[in-house]
Amino acid sequence: MAAATTTATTTTETTTASTKGEIPNWRVTGDWFDVCKCNIPCPCEFAQTPTYGDCEGILAYNIKKGNYGKIHLDDLNVLVLSYFKGNIWAGDGKTKVDLALFFDERANEQQREALNMIFSGKAGGFMAEFAKLIGEVRGIEYAPIKFELADDLSYWSAEIPGKVFAKAEALTGPTTPPGKRVQTINPPGSEVGPGGVATWGISLADETDTIGFKWKRKGRSSKHIPFEWSGP
Repeated sequence: MAAATTTATTTTETTTASTKGEIPNWRVTGDWFDVCKCNIPCPCEFAQTPTYGDCEGILAYNIKKGNYGKIHLDDLNVLVLSYFKGNIWAGDGKTKVDLALFFDERANEQQREALNMIFSGKAGGFMAEFAKLIGEVRGIEYAPIKFELADDLSYWSAEIPGKVFAKAEALTGPTTPPGKRVQTINPPGSEVGPGGVATWGISLADETDTIGFKWKRKGRSSKHIPFEWSGP
């Protein structure tokens, strides 16, 4: 795959929006999935220690519908690379997530500021709570992010050409009814907030080589969860 052209943002740019006055009412709904290092099912989803003591993976978000005040965010994508060691949900303040963020290069300046505010947690909502778990941010870039999700949840994928590729298919087995999905209701360690339904999958691709994150594997855990956030 040819390397994609990306534009790196600066710390100043990511915080610009926070100095522009009051945070407007906002809401985003969409689809999230990950592929990670853990065996199936990923213990992190159950608020337990990762299979191998640490976890690294790819997290992909597609905003189906969204607005930040009057700024529309429909069909924009965000992708995150992450690494942590220990139980991220233990609540002891010791385990932190190191990550790199990629925002959709199709976003205009106002949309980029809005995405930065939401995903940094500065705009409130669930990500304000998740932001407390963040350790080092290794980089922020704008990139061409391809996101796919089957209507029947049979597969999902995300890609930044030449840098990141994540793909999974729905988990199934000899006693799974045709067309049905293996799901967990109200998982205690949901990465997108309370009250979700996690659909389990198995990774077909989980690979990256960018911003200090590098791995390549398949056959490990994956899950899809719809999200709905609002703020401030």
